[in-house]
Amino acid sequence: MTEEIKYEAAFEELQRIVQDIEEGEISVDELSEKVKRAAVLIRLCKEKLHTTEEDVNSILKELEDGES
Repeated sequence: MTEEIKYEAAFEELQRIVQDIEEGEISVDELSEKVKRAAVLIRLCKEKLHTTEEDVNSILKELEDGES
């Protein structure tokens, strides 16, 4: 089962991870887990942004074709 998370929630979680790392009050074990989670969240955000870009481009192309 794949975890479905919204872009905004992923981005907010990523910001919290960065803040935790910057504060430096986490153990090495926690750091490892947070970095792994951050990688997953970054990948998810990139995929969602890419998909959205493709959708917008497709809609714009349809609009341009409709005007021709």
